[in-house]
Amino acid sequence: MSRFIKGMDLSTLLELERCGAKYYDHGQEMDILDIMRDYDVDTIRLRLWNDPYSETGEPYGAGCNDLAETIAIGKKVSDAGFGVLLNFHYSDFWADPGKQFPPKEWAYADANALEKYVYDYTKDVLLKLKRLDLLPEMVQVGNEITNGLMWPHGKWDNVDNIARFISAGIRAVREVSPDSRVMLHLDCGGNNARCREWFDAYVQRGEDFDVIGLSYYPFWHGTIEDLTNNMNDLSQRYQKDVIVAEAS
Repeated sequence: MSRFIKGMDLSTLLELERCGAKYYDHGQEMDILDIMRDYDVDTIRLRLWNDPYSETGEPYGAGCNDLAETIAIGKKVSDAGFGVLLNFHYSDFWADPGKQFPPKEWAYADANALEKYVYDYTKDVLLKLKRLDLLPEMVQVGNEITNGLMWPHGKWDNVDNIARFISAGIRAVREVSPDSRVMLHLDCGGNNARCREWFDAYVQRGEDFDVIGLSYYPFWHGTIEDLTNNMNDLSQRYQKDVIVAEAS
């Protein structure tokens, strides 16, 4: 990669607008995207949940990031000149190391069906984005998948299934949007041993990818030196670009 990426997650952009949010820089009210641009942000990360609504149709909130909402934000930021990192959670709500639940529609599927669902869903989403000329620069296949995805079939004790599910998503990306770079995202930014364990297991089984994404929350993930050393080691060891995809 010939450049650094400086990004922000604006997945709650439209929900905050509906709540009347206003944004200021040095006391002056400004459009949020103008502020981002002034601070050299070039990429916007957007999460995608399959069906973030209750059985009675009530939204779960936190951005309500179904496909329609994600398309609307994606168009807004793309028109403003930003690149997009599209983050598939493959869940109806937050997916992270403590919870990786499949969408309601997939809840009773076995591993074979889940592999097909991931491929079909990823492909369908990207085809819709392609028709709108909104294909993302980068696609994140799963969110903080350190302990797997779509439990129980994709828990860490079944690495083969984890690799199957992720690879299905990667194949769909390569087929529909070959210019999009594929990121695999773990949470443990300062934990080199865990990252090496994960990627060693995955690369023996899964489709190739382009970027390693890490979360870095210092109260969980070690010192900034731990993060730096881990990023340098992973980049050299796996010959991948490395991005801090979440921080606080």
